Amino acid sequence: MPFAADRDVPALIVKFGDYPLHHGGVGAIRSLGRLGVPVYAITEDPYTPAAASRYLRRAFVWPTSGTEEAGHLVEGLLRIGRRIGRPTVLVPTDEEAAVLIAEHQDDLADAFLFPRVDPGLPRRLASKQGLHELCAEHGVPSPSAAFPQSHGDVEAFARTARFPVVAKNREAFVRRRRPAVNGTTRITTREGLLALARDWGEEPGVILQEYLPREEAEDWIVHACFGADATPLAMFTGVKVRSWPPHAGMTASAYVVENPELADLAARFVKQIGFSGIVDLDLRFDRRDGQYKLLDFNPRMGAQFRLFESDAGVDVVRAMHLDLTGRAVPEGEQRTGHRFVVENIDLPALLAYRRSGYTTPHAPARASGTELAWLAGDDPMPFLTMVARCVRPGAKHLYQLWRTGRRGAATGSGGG
Repeated sequence: MPFAADRDVPALIVKFGDYPLHHGGVGAIRSLGRLGVPVYAITEDPYTPAAASRYLRRAFVWPTSGTEEAGHLVEGLLRIGRRIGRPTVLVPTDEEAAVLIAEHQDDLADAFLFPRVDPGLPRRLASKQGLHELCAEHGVPSPSAAFPQSHGDVEAFARTARFPVVAKNREAFVRRRRPAVNGTTRITTREGLLALARDWGEEPGVILQEYLPREEAEDWIVHACFGADATPLAMFTGVKVRSWPPHAGMTASAYVVENPELADLAARFVKQIGFSGIVDLDLRFDRRDGQYKLLDFNPRMGAQFRLFESDAGVDVVRAMHLDLTGRAVPEGEQRTGHRFVVENIDLPALLAYRRSGYTTPHAPARASGTELAWLAGDDPMPFLTMVARCVRPGAKHLYQLWRTGRRGAATGSGGG
C-alpha cells in the first residue's frame, strides 16, 4: 500500500435489523482489517459471516430490529464504545444507522469518530419524499412521483396514473416498523394498485413513482466519500448489470465504468446539499430523454463498495478512516473494467435477466479483474458460513416447490 492507516484507531461496523447475510459488512471488515486496523462489528448472532472473518477483532452480538427507540440504540452504541475503550470510527451499513448517528452526534461524539453533517440531512436523503424534494430544489433529474397522504389520495392517483408504476416505502425506520411493500414493487394495473393499497391504511407510507422502462434504461451507481467541506476524497462510477430481486434489489453484478458526467452530477449535488461522509447513489439513465435520474441516495456505505478501489488502494471506507484520523487520502484512478459478483444472488439474477429486455451497452465485454463479495483466499470462513446459512432455507424452498409440483401433478392426473 502507498499509504498507512492509523492502527491505533479502530472501526465499528454498525447495522440495525436482522439481515445476517450482508456482504457489505464483510467487505468493510476485510478492507480495514487488511490495513491492520482493529475492526469490530455488531452482529445478530455469533454465527454470521461477518463474525467469522479472520479480520474481525470482536463481534458484539446485539440482535435488533430497527424498530427500537432511538435512546435505546444510542445507549447500546455507547455501551459498545466503552467496551472498546478508545475513540472508534463508525461505519454505518444501513439507513437507520446513518440517521441515528447523525441525529445523535453530540451524544456519540466522545466515544466515536464520524463525519459531522446537518443532523436532519441523512433522514431527508434516506426518505424517498425528502430526496425527491431535494432533487427538485437543486435541479437534479428524478422520476416523477406522488406521495399519497390518505387512501383517497391513492384512489385519485389510480384514476389518472399511467401504469406500470413503482411503489416504495417512503421513510427509513418506518420501513422496519410498518412496511407498506416488501421493497421496490412494480404495479402494472389500477386494480392491482387498489388491491395492494387496502393494506396500507389511512396513512400510506409509500411513494408512487414513475416507472422507467428497463428496455429504455441503464442502471448506474456512484460510490464516493466526501470530506468536511463536501469535497470528494474518493469518487467512483459503475454500471449495474444485474440485481436481486431483478431490477429492484441489491446489486448482484456490476462493472467499474468511467463516467465523468455522472461523477460531476453527483459531486455538484453533494456540494449543494452539504453532505460529508460516504454515499451510495443509484441512478437510471433514461434513453428516452438522455437524462440520469436519481433513484436512491444512501447516506452510508453501499454493500457493493468493494467493486471500487483506486490504483492507490483506496476505497470509500478506507478514505473515510484516513480522513477522520487526520491522514491524507491519496489520489488515484479507479480500476476501470473491474467486476463485482455476489455469489449467492447472481445465479438467480442471471436466470431472471435472460428475457428481461434490459441491456448494459456500457459494460465491458470482458472484465479486467473480479472481486467476489464472499470468497477470499485470505479469509475463507465468511464464504463457508454464508453457504451453510443458505443451505437450510434453500433446501426448504426447493422442498416446497417439489411438494407443490407433486400436488399439482396429482390433481392433474385425477382430472383426466
